[in-house]
Amino acid sequence: MTLRLREVDRTAASTAVRPAPSTARPGQQPALPARAAPADLPVIDYRSVPGGFPPDPTPQSTAALTEGLRPRARLAVYDAPGGRPRAFLPPSISGVPVTVPILMRRGGWVAVLLPSINRTMGWLPAGRWAVQPLRDHLILRRRTHELTWLRDGALVARWTVTTGSPATPTPLGRSFVLGRSTPGGAVYGGLDALVLGSVPDDRHAVPPALRGAHTGIHSWHRGGSFGKSVSNGCIRVPKSGQRRLLSAIAPGTPVSVVD
Repeated sequence: MTLRLREVDRTAASTAVRPAPSTARPGQQPALPARAAPADLPVIDYRSVPGGFPPDPTPQSTAALTEGLRPRARLAVYDAPGGRPRAFLPPSISGVPVTVPILMRRGGWVAVLLPSINRTMGWLPAGRWAVQPLRDHLILRRRTHELTWLRDGALVARWTVTTGSPATPTPLGRSFVLGRSTPGGAVYGGLDALVLGSVPDDRHAVPPALRGAHTGIHSWHRGGSFGKSVSNGCIRVPKSGQRRLLSAIAPGTPVSVVD
């Protein structure tokens, strides 16, 4: 399945945004200065992210991430607070506004999960971005094939789902909802898919048509695969569950995949 992004309807899950802080809070160290970013830096897109960014230090954490970062312009992303600029994060990818979960804050900078690469983060200084509250959290446990939906830390729903096969496993680690897609074919139950920031760990293990695609959460036309590891990496959810997710889950929603 090739996932083509389109914007998620924010109506059901919309919350207020607030501007990025421009100065250190009382008691905090002054912000480390940001180096000027060369104009010819690569831009993060749906297909790839340049190298040089640090790994997520706790990829198996299921702790709630309650804030997202929404760029208001093209922003330089760095490999450390005060470090080297590696790429630009655009305000939209494939026409879809970007919201990336905030992992941590340090020295007046924030670390965010990056799209189109697995278990990787980048650092941004204060600037032209806003903070988006994130209320929801999806947790997939691969061994039990269980997808749990939490809102404000409380259980909303839980489903038995299909996960990736041993050859094409659902990528472990923390990711997030990037947007949504309308996949073609009756096998998807006529419902949109939620497109995640994660991608196949081994692109050559999936069919050629899927090598440029992201991991997704989508419905399936038959229930016989639920509770099994047989997909190309995507998470297959019962149609009733997918309808609920589509009605409420906003871009930036964290998705934790653990064993």
